[in-house]
Amino acid sequence: MTRRELLAAATGLPIALALDPLAFAARLGGTPVAFVTADVESHVVVIDLETFRIVTRVATGPGPRSIESVHDWIAVVAHTEHGVVTLLDAATNRIRAEVGGFDAPRYTAVHPRHPLAYITDSASEEVVVLDAEQAKVLWRTRVPGAARHLSISPDGRTLWTALGTAASRVAVLDSSDPRRPKLVRTISPPFPAHDVAFAPDGRTVWVTSGSERRIALYRGDRRPAARILEAGSAPQHVAFAREKVFVASGDDGTVRRHRLDGDLVREALVPAGSYNVTFGWSRLITPSLGEGTVSLLDRNGRVRAIRKVARAAHDACIVFGP
Repeated sequence: MTRRELLAAATGLPIALALDPLAFAARLGGTPVAFVTADVESHVVVIDLETFRIVTRVATGPGPRSIESVHDWIAVVAHTEHGVVTLLDAATNRIRAEVGGFDAPRYTAVHPRHPLAYITDSASEEVVVLDAEQAKVLWRTRVPGAARHLSISPDGRTLWTALGTAASRVAVLDSSDPRRPKLVRTISPPFPAHDVAFAPDGRTVWVTSGSERRIALYRGDRRPAARILEAGSAPQHVAFAREKVFVASGDDGTVRRHRLDGDLVREALVPAGSYNVTFGWSRLITPSLGEGTVSLLDRNGRVRAIRKVARAAHDACIVFGP
């Protein structure tokens, strides 16, 4: 079943079932699972999000680090030190393809409508466009720095990428031609930037710090920032769940929930080293690089379970499994 067929199927279900992602997935014969990269052990851990049990482990090439879901069906895994990207099939838990030709692939953003993955290659100072279905590199856009974290607007027309782990500049790319994005400008945030993330409404971009306990909220790329928030220890990473914003600070071992306007709602404690954070299918997960755990939080930011899965758990994404 394709993603389009999946969404169409939802319209034929009772409202209560359609609003419960796990029940909806079960009705279709599948279930949401988390893919978690175990970089020092060279595999991806597959976790059932309903039972929070390990389903299997998928052996990969060495050093899998970041991982991102392409419309719930394919996962893009970046092997930074080895210049390779692995594509995993969520329906089979198998490797679809391995794509070389990278210098140091870092992080991935996915076009909202097309199976296009935008991958930062920090060593070559490029944003690389990959067709995830065809496993084919389509385009490379040069940027003025070692691009790392990036985000694409909900309409697919704009990309932001921080040019380093504590970057003095953030590059803004025009992706209205989704296969050939072009650099249009850079902006200088009020602190060295780390993560960038478009809010679901497309009007606000959250920029976290790589060195300070602050977050900047931009209204598009208008300057200066519309609001500066106090935050946990840097670096911070951001995930969204509609009107809710979750910010993980791995050095503090915290996940903070904010409103879209930036106001803080609550803070949850998770294992130290829980840097990356992702949301999907009404679940929030954050893996711990230091402890090798994965923490499961509900949509309100409350911790529901913590499980040891590997020696180190680098990053995670949520996909629609078998």
